[in-house]
Amino acid sequence: MSLWPWWTPIIALIVVIAASAMTLDATLVTVCAVALLGAVIASVHHAEVVAHRIGEPLGTIVLSICVTIIEVALITMVMLTGGPDVATLPRDTIYAVIMITCGGVVGLSVFIGALRHREQVFHVLGSNACLATLVAMTTLALVLPTFTTSSPGPTYTTAQLIFASVVSVALWCGFVFVQTIRHRDYFLPVGGKAHEETHARRPSRAQAVASFGALLAALIAVVGLAHAAAPRLEQEILHAGLPKSVISVIIALLTLLPEAWASIRAALADRIQVSLNLSLGSALASIGLTIPAIVIASQLAGTTLVLGLGPKELVLVVLAFFVTSITLVAGRTHLMLGLVHLVVFGVFVFLSVVP
Repeated sequence: MSLWPWWTPIIALIVVIAASAMTLDATLVTVCAVALLGAVIASVHHAEVVAHRIGEPLGTIVLSICVTIIEVALITMVMLTGGPDVATLPRDTIYAVIMITCGGVVGLSVFIGALRHREQVFHVLGSNACLATLVAMTTLALVLPTFTTSSPGPTYTTAQLIFASVVSVALWCGFVFVQTIRHRDYFLPVGGKAHEETHARRPSRAQAVASFGALLAALIAVVGLAHAAAPRLEQEILHAGLPKSVISVIIALLTLLPEAWASIRAALADRIQVSLNLSLGSALASIGLTIPAIVIASQLAGTTLVLGLGPKELVLVVLAFFVTSITLVAGRTHLMLGLVHLVVFGVFVFLSVVP
């Protein structure tokens, strides 16, 4: 049994205590960043153990909630320490999640999978259902606020925020029901290529309880480290002359890292269906659960959320969804499709640094 998921949360908590008692210099900030990365990966690992123990659909819900807690914690801590000019941070982070998922993770999975297996097949009905839900959520959360007129600027009124939150949760819950119960076969690998986890031994009750405790410790460490490192990280980014939206890209990358790694591994193992489930599903959870959580946090803190995307971001989101829909329409992937996704992702990264 690997020991790193157990000692990583403990070390991360020690770093949190040290960061709260000492002055943050460059060395300590670097240690905080490394510990934060380890805590995120460890938390997802333990969430997977708990999910494997309790089974579906609760397992999927546990994983999604874990990732959402991490994302919301990172966003909230940066908002609390960043002053009044961080109203666009949730929008920029969710936008980054979508672009990283549809461009980077899907593109890299398809590209690497094609290099090893030439072509890979998947269920069109399942993947298209996931994409349709993602497009609807994105339009409701990030596009419509640009065009509504009840409040000034690309914002929602309180009533509109509540409505968007309820609809986002409803769409996510509906998708989880379809994926795990009603049409579960749409999301299983084509040709009987089962998950490697399917034949893994189910964790015992004691292992699941221990992992749940380690999961809580890791999540506490994530919140504490984000609170400690956020101000210094923001200063370093601004000092380097980079746009503040780069913080959102870093948060999105950190949140998506475990799922992205699992997605790429699945593609290498010729399980592109699993890869698409992981990548697109993480984007769905990011919107469906993060938007309501951020809305509640902003209402309690009395801050205004700017959710509507600008023209450049709207163009890139439409491009990413258009390319993804073409990729998913045939039920078969190849090298060129992955390359196109990676180019779209490269454009997103470049314009994030050089807007």
